[in-house]
Amino acid sequence: MSIQIIVDSGSDLPKEFTEKNNIKVVPLYVNIGDEEYLDGITIDSLELFNNMRKGAVYKTSQVSIKTFKEVFTQYAKENKKCIYISFSSELSGTYQASVMARREVLEEYPDFDIDVIDTKAASYGCGLIIKHVVELVNKGKTKPEILEALQFFINHIEHIFTVDSLEYLFRGGRVSRSSAFVGGLLNIKPILNMEDGKLIPLEKVRGRKKVIKRMVDIMEERGEDLANQTIGITHGDDLETAELFKELIQERFGTKDFVITMIGAVIGAHAGPGTIAIFFFNKEIPDKYK
Repeated sequence: MSIQIIVDSGSDLPKEFTEKNNIKVVPLYVNIGDEEYLDGITIDSLELFNNMRKGAVYKTSQVSIKTFKEVFTQYAKENKKCIYISFSSELSGTYQASVMARREVLEEYPDFDIDVIDTKAASYGCGLIIKHVVELVNKGKTKPEILEALQFFINHIEHIFTVDSLEYLFRGGRVSRSSAFVGGLLNIKPILNMEDGKLIPLEKVRGRKKVIKRMVDIMEERGEDLANQTIGITHGDDLETAELFKELIQERFGTKDFVITMIGAVIGAHAGPGTIAIFFFNKEIPDKYK
């Protein structure tokens, strides 16, 4: 690969994709009590979700400046052109840590060619952006061409998701105790999205079947050229519902290309098991970015 792509585990990229394309994945941390784990390395999603169902409460922490310095320095010594593509700076201090590390590494290696990019996206929203970037790298596009395309993808990515239980968002401090209690009592399922890198509630729907239909409706309202896109679907250990979404999207839009993957441990620690998310672009992708 002429340009080295660096990502973090908040992108929820499938392991086979990162390995096939020589992508460097920098893991965030998942913590429970005094135990600290590396997302995707010393803890996997399935273990995390199973423990959460039993009442475990996990916390997460960002990548350190020190870790980024080690990664960047390695590539600086190899004289590699690099792009680090970060998940949203509004959800983690990871991006800011990478900016500081870059600055320090450039003091020692002033000719190091590295850009750090905040996608303002999360989970496979970030991952879908990276997928398209990697395809351009593999086609031999120049770095300026790739950075231009990257901004298009960042500006037009959509995240629509729901959680199975508000209890997990309560445990993570995302909703109040009363909201979680009432939501559970009335079987209320929130629909959320990302706006400028932040999690924003869209609607509340009663019942799982209704929320699934409504999410596909929102996709139709926001999406463009959905038949010819790669659609990302992530799930919190609920492949059955993810496959149902795929079928519904195929039937309504004629989409053929999907990536279905399990949510990573860092994102999963906040959203909980049963979470379902769909990712797509709200504008037709120009030929020059394909």
